[in-house]
Amino acid sequence: MEHQTFTLKSHNQDFFAQCWQPEQPVAAALLVHGFGEHSARYEHTVVAALVNKGVAVVAYDNFGHGKSEGKRGHCPNYDALMHVLGKMLRKTEDLFPGLPTFLYGHSMGGNLVLNYVLRHQTHLKGVVATSPYLRLAFEPPKWKMMLGKLMLGILPSITLPAELEEAAISRDDDEVKKYKEDPLVHDKVSPMFSFPIMDAGEWAIANADKLTPNTLLLHGTEDRLIDHKATIAFHENTSVTTLELFEGGYHELHNDLDKEKMLDLVSDWVVAQLKEDA
Repeated sequence: MEHQTFTLKSHNQDFFAQCWQPEQPVAAALLVHGFGEHSARYEHTVVAALVNKGVAVVAYDNFGHGKSEGKRGHCPNYDALMHVLGKMLRKTEDLFPGLPTFLYGHSMGGNLVLNYVLRHQTHLKGVVATSPYLRLAFEPPKWKMMLGKLMLGILPSITLPAELEEAAISRDDDEVKKYKEDPLVHDKVSPMFSFPIMDAGEWAIANADKLTPNTLLLHGTEDRLIDHKATIAFHENTSVTTLELFEGGYHELHNDLDKEKMLDLVSDWVVAQLKEDA
């Protein structure tokens, strides 16, 4: 497996990106990570599973995340998130011209990839969204919501601790420990990086009938961070999705107890899409 890193310029800042590629790629996928984390966390799970099936994977660190520039936990606006995703998708297509292309997004990344394909015409072979952030699974304190909405209007770049429950990412204690000790993981969030994501999640559910690429949705039924019932609602509003629920699964299915089953399911689904028109 060949690995390379590169930077992509957008919004006057450099975005860190990387690519893993098999010897003879048959397809390519752009991976979009979740909030507070970074692309390298997928190298030994999702990336390895896809590369093993001949799929090259491109991934990037979003605004204020990982090794990309920008204030931790802040972005200019939701349109900027869409713009960078589109630019990275075009870069992926340039790196692997003529190959079928997939989008893969986890949590916040799931929100972004679903919204992108709902709002833009693409020629994607398929989309995978794991634990997509369409709706929170918990009720944030009312004072924090009120303060955040106030700050969105007057100081949208101010960051506060997200205070997400770290133990809720996985039932594997070792994975939780690695997450807590990862120096590139952060717990900061600005109003501009939270409220527009929430609004876009609700919009995606309401407009799911506009979805055109075949899409695989995966969610754990015990996800305490993102509501799996919102993923079910999205699935029920469209005819092009396959929904796989993991009974008892936590938020990061690729790092959870059933990760081997989950990774096999994802990679087999991707291969099935490639065979569809072969």
